[in-house]
Amino acid sequence: MSGNDFAQIAAYLGVLLFLVKPLGQYIAQVYDGRWNWAPERWMYRLAGVDAHATMTWGGYARAFLLFNALGLVAVYALLRLQHLLPWNPQGFAAVEPHTAFNIAVSFATNTNWQNYAGEATLSYFTQVAGLTVQNFISAASGMAVLAALARGLASRNTTQIGNFWVDLVRSTLYVLLPLAVVLTLLLVSQGVIQNLDPYVPVADSRQVLPMGPAASQVAIKQLGTNGGGFFNVNSAHPLENPTPLSNFAQVLAILLIPATLCYTFGRMVNDTRQGWALLAAMLILFVPLLFVTVVAEQGNMEGKEVRFGTANSALWAVATTAASNGSVNAMHDSFTPIGGLVPMFLMQLGEVVFGGAGSGLYGMIVFAIIAVFLAGLMVGRTPEYLGKKIEAFEMKMASIAILVPPLCVLVGTAIAVVTPMGLSGLQDRGAHGFSEILYAFSSMGNNNGSAFAGYGANNPLVNFTGGIAMLLARYWVALPVLAIAGSLSQKKIAPAGPGTLPTHTPLFVVLLAGSVLIVGALAFIPALALGPIVEALR
Repeated sequence: MSGNDFAQIAAYLGVLLFLVKPLGQYIAQVYDGRWNWAPERWMYRLAGVDAHATMTWGGYARAFLLFNALGLVAVYALLRLQHLLPWNPQGFAAVEPHTAFNIAVSFATNTNWQNYAGEATLSYFTQVAGLTVQNFISAASGMAVLAALARGLASRNTTQIGNFWVDLVRSTLYVLLPLAVVLTLLLVSQGVIQNLDPYVPVADSRQVLPMGPAASQVAIKQLGTNGGGFFNVNSAHPLENPTPLSNFAQVLAILLIPATLCYTFGRMVNDTRQGWALLAAMLILFVPLLFVTVVAEQGNMEGKEVRFGTANSALWAVATTAASNGSVNAMHDSFTPIGGLVPMFLMQLGEVVFGGAGSGLYGMIVFAIIAVFLAGLMVGRTPEYLGKKIEAFEMKMASIAILVPPLCVLVGTAIAVVTPMGLSGLQDRGAHGFSEILYAFSSMGNNNGSAFAGYGANNPLVNFTGGIAMLLARYWVALPVLAIAGSLSQKKIAPAGPGTLPTHTPLFVVLLAGSVLIVGALAFIPALALGPIVEALR
């Protein structure tokens, strides 16, 4: 690695960590209700929501599921009817049913897996009214679940964990929307397009330049860890990511909210040390894997943009798969075997090394519960996390949350590799071809959305199995987390005793990072050995 590579990575991590405390403190104030503008109150009146009413975990879960189901149905309808709707200057036809199902599920679950070319498939109306709106509300839904879990840990002797509708509105109105406006203006200043113009023919050529409201969708896709691109080649496209500054702003936005929510969590449970400990565990896993990828990609410019180079391409690949983002500025299928293994393995760790907006941190807290359980076995006493005893119910829910994503990935991959339709879109054979399929289902089964770009997955089998994987990976993690929040909220906070493991110390940080690493390795090393590992050895 060159000194310039080190400087770019150090600048990135430095700016990210500098923003953690101020933004995290602001978001904590949002959830505490210190911001209460008139538009928020108008929204509640219009929707008939009692902002002062609180919910049990069951009521919170029902509201969460209902709202997300309505969003899924709305996007599916837009996709199937886009030929009848406005803002369609290119006259795009309705999207095929199996493709529309996969897209609707993808954007409802914050996955944004794309098996289509946006500039050749979707109208402006579908992009804005369907996908961009879902980018806001799917991210806000994940943040709301995290807020509910934090309240469950901080409260005592109650069944109430907050109000989903209030958390959803506040996440959108006070956090996602202002940040998206700022980032959109910055991207427009760098040349990212934002218009509703018809496509522009190139002089003396049959080629046309795609137009559209790209900047606004790019901003929220990064901030909400949604991923997905306005254009088919995503943030490698010069109209979506034209300059080094736009590249830096976008890759910073990918990890900004997941990182700052660690501090927000610490504030909400009245112990900021807990938030810093969770952030440290994420960095322990993130930074070494980042350097492995940067070193592995030195000199390999295939599939990368010259204006970004190898270091920025590797940084983006690691950030986008550590977060539940999935956008790309280079083609991961062209990475070296080791360079491609790291992004795949980061997804397979469960999208908890930063992870999605809200969803990554509540996934990491589930691993923290697993870690204190292991520590409790070592010292022979009931494990505790933040003064709450971790008992059989919490462990059952935590087990579901950490086992469902690997199950989705491995079962989906197995179906694809033994069926003619699953193999029909394969670009390569052998170990690399298996890696392409494993990467695709690792992405869908962990709500990431990135792809190796060498596997044509737009067929009924992969669209259906991938859609089911995305649904299970999102909701069969979020629902157990809400159940844990409801259970812990009813317990009193026990004082720490001589056998209690402090959960803010370097020892616990290492134990937590080790727990994440071991679970991921046990689940996926056999599959990785058939793909990128054997490819690297060959």
